[in-house]
Amino acid sequence: MSDIAAPVLWAQSDGIALGALRADLAREYWRWESDPGAVLGYGRQVPESAESRAEGLEHQLRGAPDQARFTIYDVRGNEPVPCGLASLLIDHQVRTAEFILVVAPEARGQGVGTSATRLTLDYAFHVIGLEMVWLKVLEPNTAGRNAYAKAGFREVGTMRSAGVWRGRRCGEVVMDALREDFPGSSVIVDPA
Repeated sequence: MSDIAAPVLWAQSDGIALGALRADLAREYWRWESDPGAVLGYGRQVPESAESRAEGLEHQLRGAPDQARFTIYDVRGNEPVPCGLASLLIDHQVRTAEFILVVAPEARGQGVGTSATRLTLDYAFHVIGLEMVWLKVLEPNTAGRNAYAKAGFREVGTMRSAGVWRGRRCGEVVMDALREDFPGSSVIVDPA
């Protein structure tokens, strides 16, 4: 990371941290989101262009009151290594948010997603004061479903034939996490 400015980390737990989105990481964000595993996980048919992603990042960096977006860092080594994105798309009227996660291909299978999800839920419930966070995950994506469940999400239903996995129609599982399921202290608000 010598060519990248040192990040400001807002929350940290289990060797994973959350920080702000960064313009200098635009190519990394695009690489992670364009990885075939991420494209498959989203159920998209084609990846996004680097130019389109850069334009979208410019909007995200200006900030929107209905979005909380984070760069995920692996802080288990000597310096923070960016390794994913987490987003909360907030509905302020009903105090809920949709959760979206992208983990870099090289960081998958190491618990990064679970830890980043827990930190994002901590932020959602203890900092923003949301009541519920929800997500959709394709039914065949058992690794994703298991990681989300381990982080505290519960499956609440399936939208039948709502997605595409490897060229075939599949269901989308809806999962949610409630504020009441995360009582106690926060690693963000009440760091140990």
